[in-house]
Amino acid sequence: MKRILCIIALLLIAASLPAQELNCRVQITHQQIQGTNIKVFQTLQTAVYEFLNNKKWTDHVYSTEERIECTIHINLTEQISADEYKGTISVQSTRPIFNTSYTSALFNYLDPNFHIKYVEYQPLDFSESSHMSNLTSILAYYAYIIIGLDYDSYSPKGGYEFFQKAEKIVTNAQNTPEKGWKAFEDLKNRYWLIENLQNDIYSPVRECLYSYHRTGLDIMAEKAPEGRTSIAEGLEGLKKVWSNKPGNFLMQLFFSAKSDEIVNIFSEAYPDEKARMVNLLSQIDPANSSKYQKINTMGSSGIGSIGGGANSGGGSFMPGGNTSTGGK
Repeated sequence: MKRILCIIALLLIAASLPAQELNCRVQITHQQIQGTNIKVFQTLQTAVYEFLNNKKWTDHVYSTEERIECTIHINLTEQISADEYKGTISVQSTRPIFNTSYTSALFNYLDPNFHIKYVEYQPLDFSESSHMSNLTSILAYYAYIIIGLDYDSYSPKGGYEFFQKAEKIVTNAQNTPEKGWKAFEDLKNRYWLIENLQNDIYSPVRECLYSYHRTGLDIMAEKAPEGRTSIAEGLEGLKKVWSNKPGNFLMQLFFSAKSDEIVNIFSEAYPDEKARMVNLLSQIDPANSSKYQKINTMGSSGIGSIGGGANSGGGSFMPGGNTSTGGK
């Protein structure tokens, strides 16, 4: 009996301790690599999982339910040497919406420049002041990107300090031979992602993250029209970015995560609002123009709704998802 009470007490203490920032699911696939002991990939997956989820990335206090939900999928396609691999890394993160069970996608990116060295059971060491390995630099970089975007969605440009940390990682990696870190290599790599996030020209994208989520989706369960108005205003702001830099990398990433959700949100709007948003979205995100045309033909009867009024245009977009009550 005493042993059971001790176990319960330990569990209660553990539950009350501050949690790390990330709740990251990690998957490593390696089907294209033949003739290698697969145990090394299992060990690598465990090491990546523990590095992302057990490290304290900020000095802020998180509760368990506030941890940021994210996914890392590493696809190893080529073995260069006994301990050297190439492939891709896919990164996604989501954010809970207040007073609902819905989670909204914040980040969705496939990075084709994943080139690492890994010896089974080696510790994954990371330093903010130097480039210790390409593996830990990439993982830490995306950890800070995920956290920064999450903070941007809760307060205007709230992710500033974490984007600075990601920028420092890029700076430290400038002399490495692996691709993904340098400006001249590509216009859509890790260098340009963090450059865009901190460039004032693209600040309307970060401002949109706040109005879209905190003053938009977060109030839609109770005030659907007001929430849609805030989202529309944030999207209107993106027109400034499009005018200066059509086809901007940061906007492409935003719409990669948001285009389907935007269609569902405005499919329940009033007719004039639908028409206005279709015109705007088709202009600033022409790659998804045909998708946005569906806004005019879809209606609230096709989407699960909670909250909102019974009148046309009064329903709220919340089609379901992971249970949560909101963030920080």
